[in-house]
Amino acid sequence: MLAKWLTPQTVNIVESVDDWKQAIQLCAQPLLENNTITADYIQAIFKLHESIGPYYVLAPGIAMPHARPEQGVNQLGLSMLLVKQGVKFNSEDNDPVYLITLLAANDSTSHIEMLTQLATLFGETNDIQTIFKAQQSEDILAVLNKY
Repeated sequence: MLAKWLTPQTVNIVESVDDWKQAIQLCAQPLLENNTITADYIQAIFKLHESIGPYYVLAPGIAMPHARPEQGVNQLGLSMLLVKQGVKFNSEDNDPVYLITLLAANDSTSHIEMLTQLATLFGETNDIQTIFKAQQSEDILAVLNKY
């Protein structure tokens, strides 16, 4: 199921980023380009982070930035970015973050199955370690095809 959303166009790897904002912008770029989200969605994530902290850093090394559907989502979508050197999101227990999965949900229910699959993936330590060590997006996609 994840392979429907996470494709060679929406999964990327970079060596490093300057900061968490650049990581989110890079992760969101494919969704901006295919009109899944608007630039307002990225700004909404930044504002939420600045007001309540890194609410979307879910586990050690894993973040899933998102905002409300009405804040710039045109359609359901997902993108993934691996930052090989990691990036600090100011999440005391979970920094550095290596894997960023940007979620764009256009309503309150259509993304539930997608979240279930992501939760299963995030709970599989061996698969997450394989993704963290990926050298190219094909390596990540091979893991995602199991979900």
